[in-house]
Amino acid sequence: MTETSARPHRQHRPHRPSGPAHRVRALPPWSLVAAGTLAGGLLGGAYGVLQPPVYSATAYVVAVPTEQSDTASALGFAQAYGRVATQLAVLGDAQVWAGVPVETLRSGVRTATSPDAPMVAITGTSSRADTAADMANAVSRALTRHARDSQATTHVELQQFARAVEPAEPSSASPAVTGLVGASAGGLLGALALLVRPRGDREESGRTAAVPGPAVAVAVDARPAP
Repeated sequence: MTETSARPHRQHRPHRPSGPAHRVRALPPWSLVAAGTLAGGLLGGAYGVLQPPVYSATAYVVAVPTEQSDTASALGFAQAYGRVATQLAVLGDAQVWAGVPVETLRSGVRTATSPDAPMVAITGTSSRADTAADMANAVSRALTRHARDSQATTHVELQQFARAVEPAEPSSASPAVTGLVGASAGGLLGALALLVRPRGDREESGRTAAVPGPAVAVAVDARPAP
């Protein structure tokens, strides 16, 4: 007599890790970009709100050649005056009219020149609008005074072209702008983190667990051998 017996086949289920690390890996890939964008936007917006406003005002001076000079000489001296405008000799006189220390003028005043026009732009930057305008006007006044002292040698006269006016709005970025910049930077960092993460983490979501096939009954012949 043939008896067929089958041992019960126990299906082994793959061990699924649990914990914070597994839950993070189970998130969709785009969640890194979304989290980075959100965090960057919040940080950028907070920076725009907390930072003090900055005001900028610009005064212009122009180099004018005398009868013994020409336009090319005036253009060259305008470049030179743009470089010496932030020197101690000029700032020392400007601090009296600006009402701020020399170090404040040194850190808050910048100049710019043009290769095509004999003009010097002097910009003052401060947390107060009136101080920014006073700084720019004080440096332009001190610079024209120093240029007048050497006019007999340079044959170039430095004249004030436009005074700096008190700005109505700050020149610093608004919270909306800093928030957009932060969101862009955060999204970019999230995308980079998504690209550089280990290969195993990228492929883990695409893997499927192997499922064992159905159990096969094993026939056992109980008859004794002849």
